[in-house]
Amino acid sequence: MIDGVFIRPLRQIPDERGKIMHMLRETDPHFERFGEIYFSVVYPGVVKGWHAHTRMTLNYAVVSGTIKLVLYDGREDSPTKGEVQEIFLGENNYQLVTIPPMVVNGFKGVGTKEAIVANCATLPHDPEEILRIDPYQNEIPYDWTRRDG
Repeated sequence: MIDGVFIRPLRQIPDERGKIMHMLRETDPHFERFGEIYFSVVYPGVVKGWHAHTRMTLNYAVVSGTIKLVLYDGREDSPTKGEVQEIFLGENNYQLVTIPPMVVNGFKGVGTKEAIVANCATLPHDPEEILRIDPYQNEIPYDWTRRDG
């Protein structure tokens, strides 16, 4: 597990009308601050990444579909520098993943339908504080190719 990354199970409350899917509350001990919330849709087999934020903390939950979230710790002062972490998130594994600043992340849609990723970020979007990295041409020791078995 990458230092500073937290994975927390999230509560779902189903009834005969549908369900409620909790994500993050101001009263949660791990709540930092509210900057903005947005939803990212990813199609099956498509990679969105890599990127890192210099100041923003991300809080991801997948409300529909499934993704493979991949994290890479390139922080010089981190005890987990160089580590890669894969996390499958979605309807069957509904969790909140908190990603601190400067942890590189990306995700890939898996399964047969589009996935909807909710992000409750600690800061509003600022193009000056995001670092974008090509998903295939980079120094990150990760291959996005599907692996069977």
